[in-house]
Amino acid sequence: MARKSLKMKNNTKFNHPVILIKKSLLGFFLMLVISPASNADQNLAVFEPMDVFDLEWATDPRVSPDGKTIVYVRKSNDVMKDRERSNLWQVSAEGTDHRPLYSGLSSIKSPRWSPNGKKLAFVSNDTGSQQIHVRWLDNGETALISQLQASPSNLSWSPDGKWLAFTMNVKAASETIAETRTKPEGATWAKGPITVTTTQYQYDGQGIVEPAYRHVFVVPAEGGSARQLTEGNFNHYGSLAWSPESTDIFFSAYRSADWELVSDEADIYSVNLATKDIKQITNKSGAERSPVISPNGKLIAFNQEERRPLAYTPDQIAIMDLNGNNIRLLTEDLDGDANNLHWANDSKSLFFAYDERGIRKIGQVTTNGELKEITKGLGGTTLGRPYLSGDFHLANNTIAYTHGTSERPANVAVINEEEVQILTALNDDLLSHRKLGTVKEITYKSSFDEQEIQGWYITPPNFDPSKKYPLILEIHGGPHLAYGPYFSAELQIMAAAGYVVFYNNYRGSLSYGEDFALLLQYKYSSEEDFADHMSGIDTLIDLGFIDDTNLFVAGGSAGGIATAYAVGLTDRFNAAVAAKPVINWLSKPLTADSMVSQIYHQFPGPPWEHLEHYWKRSPLSLMGNVTTPTMLLTGEDDRRTPISETEQFYQALRLKGVDSAMVRLPDTSHGIASRPSRLITKVDHILAWFERYKTETTQ
Repeated sequence: MARKSLKMKNNTKFNHPVILIKKSLLGFFLMLVISPASNADQNLAVFEPMDVFDLEWATDPRVSPDGKTIVYVRKSNDVMKDRERSNLWQVSAEGTDHRPLYSGLSSIKSPRWSPNGKKLAFVSNDTGSQQIHVRWLDNGETALISQLQASPSNLSWSPDGKWLAFTMNVKAASETIAETRTKPEGATWAKGPITVTTTQYQYDGQGIVEPAYRHVFVVPAEGGSARQLTEGNFNHYGSLAWSPESTDIFFSAYRSADWELVSDEADIYSVNLATKDIKQITNKSGAERSPVISPNGKLIAFNQEERRPLAYTPDQIAIMDLNGNNIRLLTEDLDGDANNLHWANDSKSLFFAYDERGIRKIGQVTTNGELKEITKGLGGTTLGRPYLSGDFHLANNTIAYTHGTSERPANVAVINEEEVQILTALNDDLLSHRKLGTVKEITYKSSFDEQEIQGWYITPPNFDPSKKYPLILEIHGGPHLAYGPYFSAELQIMAAAGYVVFYNNYRGSLSYGEDFALLLQYKYSSEEDFADHMSGIDTLIDLGFIDDTNLFVAGGSAGGIATAYAVGLTDRFNAAVAAKPVINWLSKPLTADSMVSQIYHQFPGPPWEHLEHYWKRSPLSLMGNVTTPTMLLTGEDDRRTPISETEQFYQALRLKGVDSAMVRLPDTSHGIASRPSRLITKVDHILAWFERYKTETTQ
């Protein structure tokens, strides 16, 4: 399995040694990669909606300090509670001793090894709220070590093993305008007002929130009182890094009065455990985030993002001395984001995750800026749709990562001494008995400007190329995200219903470089990305197995916007489903939680200064052309693309006399498929709507 070279801005090629697969595991690996061959039995059942409840997937693998054991979060769906459930499992780096470590009905996350490998800290809601627990691995005893009033995140052990640092929201006093009157004893009055005086007052999934700020805390690793180290009306966020002496904690923050109006500024600070003195380490324009201290204690690696008014700016890797001096950029030649930073044992290089042409990979960069690819195939942690995803961790020359394919959600894999080994087979008990649709890659030229577009299509189980099939175009969100050839429960259900499912990484998608991502700058949505989609459909029709009288389109969020825009530009689709769309850009930015970042990065300025531009980008501006039967599907609690946007389009469709339906999902925010039943409901409604408008054809 030869490694491909990294895609560099200057097209420089880097050659790398080959990662070998152990011969004893070759058969197993091939089974995972080419499992459709084992599904040749026509009697196998297809993947059905209720199968979603039987899927499992791995996240957040963590390698023990000695490199011999991997602990990971094993996720599944609870059919009775309609929720994700997560437990801790462990497996040796050799693939043996796969067993539960901490299992039950609770939700468990963020496993973190102690520096000596004898303990494991994690966050669990065993007690009814999210609290920090520590497990002693020699005797299997687990202790609750916190009594926190909010959920902790960014858990991090001190090098001496005595402390656990974390971040947590601390409520701030709410401002009142008028004095609250005292009601007579026994009187029943209306609820009091909610007074908002902050810019960031709402968050999708939370609604209107009380003022709160995220601060850095420590708690003794053997239990005790948590102590707050940072103060002020600022947010301190992201990963935490300890000084080698366990005396200081490094973090990222933007401690400025205008922080609410700026989304791309942050600096690295340190805070002393004893004195709580805060030192500012960086003072650059832009954002410096996610500090990581080198094993020798001499360097800090961090992510660096330039400040500029653009929809996409890549995260690069930089290093500096512990005092903030001698900053140098390491990934200037990498055309894309570099995230999830981990130092090598010798402090001479860093490992990181990056995306290239719809594939997530692990790369390595030396402190001299030399880059190489380590492996590819991270993914499988987004169950519904095939977004790029995946986690990795390393210790003592062992790299563990979530390995995803088009046929399987994430398993745990390791790279040890340049050999790849897949350690788990979490879904073979289910998916080995299901005939899945086959994922195939396609590249083509956009009719707009001959820009190359990469995409994939899924053929139905028992596909016969001599027949013609209806087609669903499914458009990803973002738009600055990306799909890839990974398992997707939603798209597999569509394929099982007899559709060819087409999805692409249209202009604006990530993993193709900065220039490609910025092709949609100030063009959200446009005739240009529309051409990317329609050219792909025409390419598939030319292959001979698409029924061009049965074309359908669906998408969510940015994909929902693109869907609504498309039906204003063409009548080629029999029906459309726009999930959680934006319809009117004049109203959306000033009603959504993404106001600040969106107005100053995806648009040339506020709406009142650019009315014509905002209206041109709005699907509502094309309403006069719409004849396509359209269903809208949105959560009633959505704060990212508020349901008022859906209501505008629905009422316009009704006024126009266009067949339409508005499906409102109660108690649901922007992530309309975040609960298993909602994922199923979403796909059920899409397919039912399309079946209404499918035309009968003679094969």
